[in-house]
Amino acid sequence: MGGSLIGIAAVALMALHGRVAGMTGILTGVIQPKGDWDWRLAFLVGAIAAPGLILLTTGTSLPLQAELPSWAIIVGGLLVGLGVTFGGGCTSGHGVCGIARLSMRSIIATITFMVTTFITVFVIRHMLGGF
Repeated sequence: MGGSLIGIAAVALMALHGRVAGMTGILTGVIQPKGDWDWRLAFLVGAIAAPGLILLTTGTSLPLQAELPSWAIIVGGLLVGLGVTFGGGCTSGHGVCGIARLSMRSIIATITFMVTTFITVFVIRHMLGGF
């Protein structure tokens, strides 16, 4: 159901605003406003508020469990930020929207994201013994 909502939001944003639903680009537009700040903020608020809405309507919270030390989460976040900068976008922009538009750049970027993820998980879990 969540994937369907992401797809609908991506199509609606492209159809109504001609914009790609890449979370990094949307967040950047809120931090460094360029005139279309309002829809970007609304999109982010909706993405952040959605789990609370699910809790209010169903009484069920979504499980969230991170079995990593805080430093590993922070380092991972910084590495993702670097990847987004050098990759010219994030997984939502390239993976959801770019592939749907048959963008070769996005297809290659998404393959690169996935291969890098597989290698990283393999090295951390099987070669370094995990966390």
